[in-house]
Amino acid sequence: MYTKKKILVIDDEEDIQKLLKIRLEQDSFTVITAGDGASGAKIAEQEMPDLILLDIMMPNVDGYSCLKEIRKNQKTKNIPVIMLSGKEEEKVRDLFAFQKISGYVEKPFELDNLVAKIKETLKV
Repeated sequence: MYTKKKILVIDDEEDIQKLLKIRLEQDSFTVITAGDGASGAKIAEQEMPDLILLDIMMPNVDGYSCLKEIRKNQKTKNIPVIMLSGKEEEKVRDLFAFQKISGYVEKPFELDNLVAKIKETLKV
């Protein structure tokens, strides 16, 4: 039996959260959201998503700090993470080098390309 894959979207922009939720649910994903890095890391541990879409630029706890929390936690350390950001930064390339992230998508993104990247990462 096919089980729906669960995706956690961590982004401080509510419009992005809503857009991704609607689009990903059309592709039969279950979507949960968090508006900042601190709650995102906690929700990741509680919900154990199959994949995390993580914005880099967020107030208070940014995507890098959130990723560190996710990777430190024994329960969540192996969840695939795709980073989202308005511009590629040197740090993102460093994260690829250490294999801490599964991908990077630059904003604004094409929804179909993002969905394809998610499906490729999850092998669905």
